[in-house]
Amino acid sequence: MSKEEFASLPFHKKINTLYTEGTFVVGIRYYKHKVNLYLLEDEYVEVFYNHKQDKIDKIDFLPRDHTRMKFYLDQIKLD
Repeated sequence: MSKEEFASLPFHKKINTLYTEGTFVVGIRYYKHKVNLYLLEDEYVEVFYNHKQDKIDKIDFLPRDHTRMKFYLDQIKLD
């Protein structure tokens, strides 16, 4: 599935696609959100979950050169 195809999906189908076709990588806390990072084919996708409102606020691609990537890298431990 291309980035454009995924971006054009309705919200509930994005969630379903990540659950069935994506791979969970790691989760972080980022301001008021718990953000889960998924790998969908060769693209990273972030899911922003708002605990206070008990809802997903945003699902979006994360460019590999984005500064937020360092928060995820800090969570990954390699032997």
